[in-house]
Amino acid sequence: MLEDGYHAVPAGHTASVVTYLEMRARPALRPAPETGLVLERVTSPDLARYRALFRAVGQDYLWFGRLTQSDAELGAILNDASVELYVAKAGGEDAGLLELDFRTEGECELAYFGLTEAHVGGGAGRWLMNEAIRRAWDAPIKRFFVHTCTLDHPKALAFYIRSGFTPYKRAIEIAPDPRQTGLLPQTAAPQTPGV
Repeated sequence: MLEDGYHAVPAGHTASVVTYLEMRARPALRPAPETGLVLERVTSPDLARYRALFRAVGQDYLWFGRLTQSDAELGAILNDASVELYVAKAGGEDAGLLELDFRTEGECELAYFGLTEAHVGGGAGRWLMNEAIRRAWDAPIKRFFVHTCTLDHPKALAFYIRSGFTPYKRAIEIAPDPRQTGLLPQTAAPQTPGV
């Protein structure tokens, strides 16, 4: 447990406040406009394509989790029958990522969720969240959960709450800055200063 006050962040690291959220029952879906996007289930993922989309969606928020994994580690997750991977497509181009993890019985984790910058805003996020909620609760689950942090889109936490998730826990995450480790370019996430 951290004591009250300021705590130094090691050089070359980031610090963020992580909020954990959950829903214990299927919520009413929020109205979403027609987006022109289609959702494609990916059952035999190409790891290079996955990582490229992961970067396109998450680079501005310093997503790094999947980038630190070897091909064997990432392939084992994405090819697990209890993990559902979807790609939102716009005119044949990859535009968003949805990863649902059912590996814990009775639960679903919204492991990764996001859109490329060109598709943020205009209701595409609501459409993709509605797809996530439908697919999660169509399985026999009792809990759907996700976490977000202060490095994510500034509206992410409020979006998850509006979508029916309830915060239940917070934590501080200190991690190597992926711009310093070479996982992401130095120009990534200019709103987040590096030290």
